[in-house]
Amino acid sequence: MKTWAVINQKGGVGKTTTAITLAGHLCSLEKRLLLVDLDPHGSLSAYLGYDPDQLKTGVYNLFVEPTIRQADLAKMLLPTPLENTWLFSASAALATLDRQMGVGHGKGMVVARALECLGNRFQYGIIDCPPMLGILMINALAACDQLLIPAQTDYLSIKGLDRMIHTLGMVEKSLAKQKPYLIVPTMYDKRTRASVDALVKMKQIHQSRVWDSVIPIDTKFRDASKAGMPLSVYLPKSKGSQAYLQLIQFLLGERQAGEDEQRPARRIA
Repeated sequence: MKTWAVINQKGGVGKTTTAITLAGHLCSLEKRLLLVDLDPHGSLSAYLGYDPDQLKTGVYNLFVEPTIRQADLAKMLLPTPLENTWLFSASAALATLDRQMGVGHGKGMVVARALECLGNRFQYGIIDCPPMLGILMINALAACDQLLIPAQTDYLSIKGLDRMIHTLGMVEKSLAKQKPYLIVPTMYDKRTRASVDALVKMKQIHQSRVWDSVIPIDTKFRDASKAGMPLSVYLPKSKGSQAYLQLIQFLLGERQAGEDEQRPARRIA
């Protein structure tokens, strides 16, 4: 299972939007997908129609029930409105993990071990990460193959991006392993000087780590969120959806794939 973690310590940069829209495109390509919500706010779980405060099982159980069997692990996955796409849900209790246990021996690999057990069921995994350094972020870094770092194209986000890269370096030292990462410029507005200048600055600082395209401002993301569907399903031809299509093609090594090759995303009956 190829797994991406969508991560940034700054909130409001498009982490959950990135996770859910990429999920919609992978569904369109008929891929088997696991979504993992590691954010105590549970935005991804809520987007998919679940109330994190009401759920009885989810990622939290991995930490408090360390002897979960593989068969029981599979039963914890929740169906989503997207075909062949399942959710490992968040809950408010995730916010208590750092206080309960800290990063004790083996606790940084809990999610990685669970995904390894589930790997033969799925082709791809997407982890929506919390916006703070702690046991959950460390688990996300240990469990993923690559990091996607959405970064809004404005001055404050660039400063936050610097902090995120610094944090990544510290965690990599503790894990004794480097993770490849891709910075994804989001909420780009070519009509504003501030957005244009921020993108130029981002590329000057981080160079080849920055994706060579952008995710534009698109009000249709809000409409899709209200409808509880990825924009890539709700309005697949919208500019925001098409931008994420370019991103998933890049990640899959299909940069030249034509839009006509993409099938409409199918929903569970």
